[in-house]
Amino acid sequence: MALDAADASGTVTSTTPGLVCGHTHLYSALARGMPAPRHTPRNFTEILEGVWWRVDRALDHEMLRWSAMLGALEALESGTTAIVDHHSSPNAIEGSLDVIAQACADVGVRVVCCYEVTDRNGTDGAKAGLAENERFLRAGGRGIVGAHAAFTLSDETLDAVCGLAADLGVGVHVHVAEDPVDAGAGERLAPRADDRWILAHAVHLERPLPGVVVHNPRSNLNNGVGYSRPGRFPRVALGTDGIGADMLEEFRLAVALARADDVTFSPATAWAWLAAGTSLVPEARDDEVTWSYEPADAWHLAYTTDIHPVRVEVAGETVFDEDGPTRVDAAEVRARAAEQAARLHARLEE
Repeated sequence: MALDAADASGTVTSTTPGLVCGHTHLYSALARGMPAPRHTPRNFTEILEGVWWRVDRALDHEMLRWSAMLGALEALESGTTAIVDHHSSPNAIEGSLDVIAQACADVGVRVVCCYEVTDRNGTDGAKAGLAENERFLRAGGRGIVGAHAAFTLSDETLDAVCGLAADLGVGVHVHVAEDPVDAGAGERLAPRADDRWILAHAVHLERPLPGVVVHNPRSNLNNGVGYSRPGRFPRVALGTDGIGADMLEEFRLAVALARADDVTFSPATAWAWLAAGTSLVPEARDDEVTWSYEPADAWHLAYTTDIHPVRVEVAGETVFDEDGPTRVDAAEVRARAAEQAARLHARLEE
């Protein structure tokens, strides 16, 4: 996955394909520094109800645009050229996937979009989520059908999600057994899943399912949901679940978590998980990232920090160089995102 070289200054560098974030929530980029919930969440369900489901209900399209721009910019600055996003904005559903796709395109980062279908906002909300997936995909958008988690989906809605995915010839991107509250997901999804599915988390999944399991080490630690032992699944990639898109850092954390559980774990296994992200976005294999360090191999990078890209090429275009992103003004993106974050936080205070 790496090639050693030297840049114009004579500094030895390494080159890899573009990295892929296999599961994230770009809208969460605006959540940093948000007001604390009125009551401290004591478990995963309370985290969802008191934090994230409040955030997604407060979003509008302008917030989405700059949140996605910021998330894509930070991905690019970390050598991540492709993002698999999982979106929710119950009060701004229609057109939301177009906003996200355009924001990422403006920065120069590839994105695979979906809208999170769920029954938690009522039957009309579920139907609107299905409609947004269908509208976006039939219009030619790069995506997949999204679903929140089995425990927020009735059998009828879950069947509708699977039926739409089958009709459109794509998979389903779904949270699976992230916490014991969703421990029954494996039984419900087993007769429905296929190899095109993206299964986020799978911490408490008791059986293998068709599809790619996306391991999100930092998020799982942050939410206290446990360690998934992802090596028990045949196909694994890495994601961030919305905490940035620094995939080298996520790789390092995946190694540390695995070795805390089994000290014989090899970083080469986590490196294979990182590389497997290109199975979700195959075009990223043709992207090129030049790093400030060599060699770019598992045993070096698992224990070496402060590594950054010095050049990123996507589809043959240089979208990041020694001066920063080439398509957008990074300072402007951050300033506009900060304005929208302030709007979001004010809504959360109301």
